[in-house]
Amino acid sequence: MFIMGYSVIAGAAGRLVFGYDSYGNVCGKKNSPVEGAPLSGQDMTKKKHVFFMNSCYLELKDLKINSIALCVSSCPEQQLDTLEDVQLFAKNNGSFLCVYNLNFANYTQNVSAASLCPRLPVPPSKSFPLFNRCIPQTPECYSVFASVLINDVDSLHRTLSGIMSGKDTVLGLCILAIALSLIMVFILRFITTLLLHIFISLVVLGLLFVSGVLWWLYYDYINDLSIELDTERENMKCLLGFAIISTVITVVLLILIFVLRERIQLTVDLFQVTSKTISNTPFLLLQPLWTFIILIFFWVLWVAVLLSLGTAGTAQVMTGGRVEYQLLSGIRYMWWYHLIGLIWTSEFILACQQMTIAGAVVTCYFNRNKSDPPRRPILSSLVTLFYYHQGTVVKGSFLITMVRIPRTVFTYLSNALKEKDSACTKYIHKCCFCCLWFLDKCLSHLTQNAYIATSINGTDFCTSAKDTLNILSKNPGHVASITCLGDFIIFLGKMFVVYFTVFGGLMAFNYHRELQVWAIPLLLVAFFAYLVAHNFLSVFETVLDALFLCFVIDMETNDGSPEKPYFMDQELMSFVNRSNKLIDSRIRRNRKSLGNDDGTELQPIVR
Repeated sequence: MFIMGYSVIAGAAGRLVFGYDSYGNVCGKKNSPVEGAPLSGQDMTKKKHVFFMNSCYLELKDLKINSIALCVSSCPEQQLDTLEDVQLFAKNNGSFLCVYNLNFANYTQNVSAASLCPRLPVPPSKSFPLFNRCIPQTPECYSVFASVLINDVDSLHRTLSGIMSGKDTVLGLCILAIALSLIMVFILRFITTLLLHIFISLVVLGLLFVSGVLWWLYYDYINDLSIELDTERENMKCLLGFAIISTVITVVLLILIFVLRERIQLTVDLFQVTSKTISNTPFLLLQPLWTFIILIFFWVLWVAVLLSLGTAGTAQVMTGGRVEYQLLSGIRYMWWYHLIGLIWTSEFILACQQMTIAGAVVTCYFNRNKSDPPRRPILSSLVTLFYYHQGTVVKGSFLITMVRIPRTVFTYLSNALKEKDSACTKYIHKCCFCCLWFLDKCLSHLTQNAYIATSINGTDFCTSAKDTLNILSKNPGHVASITCLGDFIIFLGKMFVVYFTVFGGLMAFNYHRELQVWAIPLLLVAFFAYLVAHNFLSVFETVLDALFLCFVIDMETNDGSPEKPYFMDQELMSFVNRSNKLIDSRIRRNRKSLGNDDGTELQPIVR
């Protein structure tokens, strides 16, 4: 909240989004005057484009551009060779390319017009949504313009400009991720054997196709001789990284699909049992919608604060009435703390959804009268969450954040020092990254089960986590294998959403290679797609885990006798028995295959 308030006071996201001139005016806005700058404080609502008077001869001196920038109503689309052409352009289009205090009628008469008007000839230019600048179209001017304003601009501003210039594409990709997630919810809700076969086939084809296209795009980049800008080189490195990661994930998933191919029918039965639980409380499927709306609101607020942080600075009046903004150095490091807020708050919102769903499932499961289900279990779960278990959710989401922050920092340092690292150091980095990833997954699974245990017993987070570990350690085999099988299918659904969203982003961003740093925007889109998919599909994941943790506790506390009857229904019990018989038969076959040459079965060591 402190950073958000400070960024609103000290920042000026409008300067980054709309662009500004050399006199402190934001283009497209009505401005307030800056003391000591006579040309500041003008109404620029009709002048939305930034025009550089020296666009073909830009240079950087002490990280400052040597050309005067003006706000104009339109960019000159034809070359202007003389001051008469500049004057005629101003008269016909109402776009004045000379300094504001020079009347366009005096363009050809004022003796100082040469220094107050753009350097001739003025190249043809077009507006591009990168800071709303007029970009020259001639090859010579364009190369100079791009090398100064793109290669040498601050990396944070370059990244933010990439987000803003591709905002329509990013919005479209977010909508695509939502649509794909809804398709996955439909598949898992009404799953059949045929539908699961079709889904797995689509995932396999999608993995192979996306990986192939990624390598083809990278090959196209390295054979493009026109790559000169840092943005293009960064995009090429990003593309190589996406291609390698995609290939590794594809190989691993294909191996797992091949190994688990014989358990497809068991998977169908598993999701049918889960769907029956959801059908008893159909409003569970609407929980991701409310969570998604809250996440969208938070992410929009987070991006707005990030934009303000990137433009926090104070106006300083220079010679000639020009205004320059002195950036505050300490603000640049606040975005790391802001990133922590993104991860922790997002995980907190998702954890609240998991706790709500778990509470509703627990209420329905531990109900003796199955013909009369409890009324409003979701509302009851929400009330319990906000009255008693906010600390549990905060603590669980904080643990996950504490693991993901080192992963983020470690990834950043590895990328920054990769050219100086030796082969041994790179190997150590990869091992550490894998360990952190594994710890992240273990903690995510532990916290989710802790939320379920809290819903059952009403205990705090640490006590619930300890009880969950004790219960699962006593039943490590059969139930764990069942839930892992369901979690794998759900993970395939998440990969399906992320893969095709990222692929659509690559194809869209590939059309604007030169002027967009789409590495970070694409990573943000991938992060958004995964969170959306996780948000929608976590209903099935949470219901599945809650259902079978309730089953284990039911087996621990009851024996099926008239005095202690089970809470589970017959369908769940029959499914668990079928899955246990299948697993036991596989274990027996494996033991028989370990016989020695004389045909004597190996016996366990007796101590």
